[in-house]
Amino acid sequence: MKFKKLSLEQKNRYYGLYFILPWFLGFLFLFMVPLISSFRYSLSNLQVSNEGFSLEFIGLANFREALFSHESYVRMLTESVLNIVVNTPLIIIFSLFFAVILNQKFHGRVLARAIFFLPVILASGIIASIENGDLMQSVVRNANDMTGGGLSVMKNLDLTIMLLESGMSPILVEYLTGAVSRIYEIVSQSGVQILIFLAGLQSISPSLYEAAKIEGSTGYEAFWKITFPMLSPLILTNLVYTIVDSFIRDQTSRLVVDTAFKSFNFGLSAAMSWIYFAIIALILWVTTAIVSRKVFYQN
Repeated sequence: MKFKKLSLEQKNRYYGLYFILPWFLGFLFLFMVPLISSFRYSLSNLQVSNEGFSLEFIGLANFREALFSHESYVRMLTESVLNIVVNTPLIIIFSLFFAVILNQKFHGRVLARAIFFLPVILASGIIASIENGDLMQSVVRNANDMTGGGLSVMKNLDLTIMLLESGMSPILVEYLTGAVSRIYEIVSQSGVQILIFLAGLQSISPSLYEAAKIEGSTGYEAFWKITFPMLSPLILTNLVYTIVDSFIRDQTSRLVVDTAFKSFNFGLSAAMSWIYFAIIALILWVTTAIVSRKVFYQN
């Protein structure tokens, strides 16, 4: 019995299927049933009792309550989307910039990389719960009011005046000054992206830079003609990761959890989750459709 020899394209297609097989099996056996149950709950009024729970079908009532009656869901959802639009470009630019710097050879490079990845470790587990708690927020708020609040406002005002005098657009000035006030948030969410960009930078063949140097190109030209195109697939990867990570961190996801396990309104919580999921999926689809057109894939 002779087996048909597969072409390279067919082999790559099968390799892709093998690669996603663990995820597909995990989704099929671990997430499919909860996902279907969540959609059922979103269309029902779920009542929990000592005997278990009962479902009463109420149609789209939970969705209407989330969108038109709930006091804070729409506001938090809007703020989450706006934060994504504002912070994501800053995180991508910041992580790419520092990945290029950390890829250079200098003393203490390993320590510098560890410092930039440290916020990722601190943002997990018990430290994250302490940081997100009311106690920590009140301490930071009081400290800013007593010591740094006025100074921060003055610095932003000086920066705004300087940028406006340089002839920059007021909208761009507001965006940049807002980025300065959010620098801690940007740094704390850039650790994984920096590591991904570092891996991409180290996979670029040095012969490309050597050939460019022989041809007389500058470092600026080498970055835009070699580094940036070779990293464009990872820019798309980091873009998707940043959007998903930002949605997981924000207040809307915590509101969904609190609605279920503090208010015990599981139907409303499920409806909020599905609205949330639909918006995330739409943003990811639009972003991927736009950015993927500019991605350079090396054959």
